[in-house]
Amino acid sequence: RSVEELANMADRYQEVFRQKAMQHGMYIIGGSHPIRRNGKIYNVAHLFSPAGNIYTQDKLHITPFERRVWGIEPGEGLRVFDTPLGRIAIQVCYDIEFPEVTRLLTLAGSEVIFVPFSTDEKKSYFRVRYAAHARAVENYLYVILAGNVGNLPTVRSYLINYGQSAVLTPSDFSFPLHGIQGEAEPNVETVVISELDLSSLAQQRDTASVRPLYDRRLDLFELRAKQKIDVVRVE
Repeated sequence: RSVEELANMADRYQEVFRQKAMQHGMYIIGGSHPIRRNGKIYNVAHLFSPAGNIYTQDKLHITPFERRVWGIEPGEGLRVFDTPLGRIAIQVCYDIEFPEVTRLLTLAGSEVIFVPFSTDEKKSYFRVRYAAHARAVENYLYVILAGNVGNLPTVRSYLINYGQSAVLTPSDFSFPLHGIQGEAEPNVETVVISELDLSSLAQQRDTASVRPLYDRRLDLFELRAKQKIDVVRVE
């Protein structure tokens, strides 16, 4: 199948995860999926709530391969999702390699960044992995990597994936010293389960041995979003 054909399956994809979220009383980030809007195709992550609601975050930065081979367009909008469990944001794959975006989401209240990703080679995976871990350290938050393993032989130009899902943390006394709270075996389909202590995270942002959010030299530089960051209440 082509990406255009996958976009035609978006309703089926959304309904499968919507039903699973309601059935199990869970919040599910169901990876990302090609979505057609106004004749263009975007790579869009989805958050499904136990109430059956669906929330989305576009992939903002598109790789040359996605543009050239799949015709994916860069999306729009930054969102923070205010859930009953905490404030989260989603950065799809390549987006996590742009530290400015993560910092803006953190300043808007994010405590956890979810990174659904698909990488075809080790070099691509470690680029995403190292960037994600740097974002956890820089912003003192949790970063959750969830990636594909195996392949989709029926999708044109979709190669075998290299992936390793992980729960990444800051590196300080209240966290694992190597900043890894949990991880799968590489290229093995695995469910990684981890408990995140957001109250401790908030406390450590103020009292840790280093405070990247508060020690910034705002007299030397400024970071601001040119568009409003939407805070979306999830129900």
